[in-house]
Parts: sequence; structure tokens; C-alpha cells
Amino acid sequence: MKTAKLQPMTDPAPRVLIVDDDPEIRNGLADVFARAGFAAFTAGDVPAMERALDKHGADLIVLDLMMPGEDGLSACRRLSGSGRPPIIMLSALGDDADRIVGLEIGADDYLAKPCNPRELVARARAVLRRAKENGDAPLGDAVRFAGFRLDIARRELNDPDGIVIALSAGEFRLLRAFVEHPRRVLTREQLLDYAFSSDGDVFDRAVDVQVSRLRRKLERPGAPEVIRTVRGEGYMFDVKPSA
Repeated sequence: MKTAKLQPMTDPAPRVLIVDDDPEIRNGLADVFARAGFAAFTAGDVPAMERALDKHGADLIVLDLMMPGEDGLSACRRLSGSGRPPIIMLSALGDDADRIVGLEIGADDYLAKPCNPRELVARARAVLRRAKENGDAPLGDAVRFAGFRLDIARRELNDPDGIVIALSAGEFRLLRAFVEHPRRVLTREQLLDYAFSSDGDVFDRAVDVQVSRLRRKLERPGAPEVIRTVRGEGYMFDVKPSA
């Protein structure tokens, strides 16, 4: 992979862990990130990734999808949850279905191989910035809306009867984006920026899929819609959350 000279970051070096079974790819990416001001570590498979996380920790994981042994999707699913580093998934499989699955199981972004090194670094910075902003968001430990209770720390949603509603990682991020911006029309591009990372029309469709699934989980017989479609503009979270 051809590397490019990139400007260093001014903040303390974030730690990026690159997980790929191809040594040429992972070492090339490590060089790209090091030139951009990151502290880069590498691992050739999921067990090595876990050892590296125990030893060094990480602020971001760049994770290959197709690897021998446990694959990237399985590892991402296990890591998904509060407290784990953000994940950018890389894959030679670049069609819509693969990207949507990657986002649903917890990846914070998804790029098809081969990718432009500058774009990967830009995506990494955006994911880290969003993770920091979400961590500093002015939400309490729990938010209530329309009888529902969203536990931010535990990533758990309870319906008005107290029953836990299972949310994928993507659905949780999307719901959090909505409760942070209530009664405002949010375009698909804004939702991509708040909950994922923008990748044009492909991810526009991913947003529609995620909103549709989340909306079904928030439906209550006889109750008004929580998420309303605003034709030609986007979506609105049409209730006011409270602590």
C-alpha cells in the first residue's frame, strides 16, 4: 500500500490497533497512522488483538473482516458495548448488505478495501471526535420519553411495561442521536454524522434501514409515532426526553 505524507495531529497521540492477517497491509497502515501522529500497534488475528488490548489498550481499532479463525464480525460483536474502543471495519466485501451488517453489529465505520490512506485517517479522526463528543454529551445515566426509559451507560432500552427491548449497536447510536436532538428535523447526512460516518448514498440507505427497525421497536398500539418521517427532509424525534 502506498503511504502518503500526512500532517501530524496536535493532540496527544491516540492509540490505534490495526488488526489484519496480511502483514503487508497491517504494517503499511501502521506506517500511515504513525506519519499522521497516531501511536500504532498491530495484530495478525483476534487472539493477538485481545493480547494487544490487554497490554496497550487502544483508542481506536481498525479491524479486518475476513481473517482466519474468528473473523472481524464475530470479534466486533463481542466487543460491542459500553467502554470498548470505537471500531472501523475494513473489508474486501464492499456491497450495501455487508456494510449494513457491519454497522448493525457495532462497527462505528466501514470502508471497503483497497482504501485511500488519507480517507482512512480522516475517518479515524472523525470516529474519535464523535466518540469524545458522545462521551461528553449532556445526558444523564437514563433518559425517559413516551413511557420508555433509555439507560445510556448500560445501553439498555425498557418499554413502558418495563420490558427490555434489544437494541443493536447501530440502533442504540441512532436512538441516542435522536434523544440528543429532539423535535428537530435531522437529515440522513446529519444522522450519519451523529451516529455513524458519512459515505454518500450507500449509507443513506443504511440509515433508512436502521430508522425503520428502530421505529418498529418504539411502536405502541394507539400511541403517536416517536420517530416521524418529514418528506423530502429527513426524520424527527417527535417527543421531548426528560431525565
